[in-house]
Amino acid sequence: MARFLQATILIVLVASSVTSVFGSPLVENNLVARQVDRNIIYIEDADRFCMIMPRLPNINIDNSKYPGVAQTYCSPAARKSPEQGEFPPYFWSNIEFSAGENYVQLTGCIRPESFNRLNPSDKGGQSDSSGGPRGLGEPVGSTCLGFNHYIELVEPRSRRACIRCCDNPQDCPTDLARAGCPVVIPGNYFDCGYNNRWTHRDRLKPY
Repeated sequence: MARFLQATILIVLVASSVTSVFGSPLVENNLVARQVDRNIIYIEDADRFCMIMPRLPNINIDNSKYPGVAQTYCSPAARKSPEQGEFPPYFWSNIEFSAGENYVQLTGCIRPESFNRLNPSDKGGQSDSSGGPRGLGEPVGSTCLGFNHYIELVEPRSRRACIRCCDNPQDCPTDLARAGCPVVIPGNYFDCGYNNRWTHRDRLKPY
């Protein structure tokens, strides 16, 4: 009995030491760290942000929503890990950051030709934390740091992108992707939505 108590106390002390050093159990901490590096986006302002992008070159957004094909890419000021990709500093030609009580977002115009992971002729697609066949996100398990939900649309052909992190699911709708950025995430899109040959009818077609 005495040995059993001693062994129990030892296990508790070791577990407590691990928790005090890492803030949470070691295994859980490692899993969270890997997810933050590869599958979590982040928005602080127009200079510090991370987004989900294709990991392979010149691929359509809708073909990149599978494990191992999508990856977190960050602005130079936001990149924290070698496992995160990095955007060129001139990826956005115009960008606006805005925030509300329960959300933050980026909207604006992109230069798809500056980032070889994108296909400039791709009509675009959506990534999110709560959509997909089982509501587990596309890519599965992706989240926005500090928020409950996110939605992101990248539209290379129209040279436009948008991303919003939010607390309430109704602020990050996952069922409007074919309507395009201005409908899904209202904001400033400068003139990038008009510098292409899309018609209104084209924009309402599914990606």
